[in-house]
Amino acid sequence: MEHRLRLVQGTNNSQSSEKRAAARRPISVPGQIVWKDSRGSTRMASVVTRNVSETGVSVECLEGPAIPLYRIVYFQVDRSARSRTDLPPALRGSNVLSAIFRVGDYSQRTGKPAEYGLRLLVEPKSKSTVGVTPETLSA
Repeated sequence: MEHRLRLVQGTNNSQSSEKRAAARRPISVPGQIVWKDSRGSTRMASVVTRNVSETGVSVECLEGPAIPLYRIVYFQVDRSARSRTDLPPALRGSNVLSAIFRVGDYSQRTGKPAEYGLRLLVEPKSKSTVGVTPETLSA
């Protein structure tokens, strides 16, 4: 029996960006990342957001120790910026549980990562429940 392989071209990057669960918006606001290191000591890093979505944040690290990949952290936007209407609701609170899912390139100046990608550990909005009200559920 003869087996044949068929090559399939990869997807175009512009097509894959359309598959995101939530659209990214370029927003620059100051914030902090707080976490416990491997010894149990509380650590903090000052950051500025590059872009945000309902489920994630890309931040530029201004100062603080390096954060390991997959570390569970608390992310918070500075109090003065929490009232911005262009921020997702999860970021308007005091802090949101998140996970470091991407570590960017290392800074030549500091030798530490200059950028991090955070996945917000929030309950996703179900597309099937959007627009559902208690009145429509009882009907």
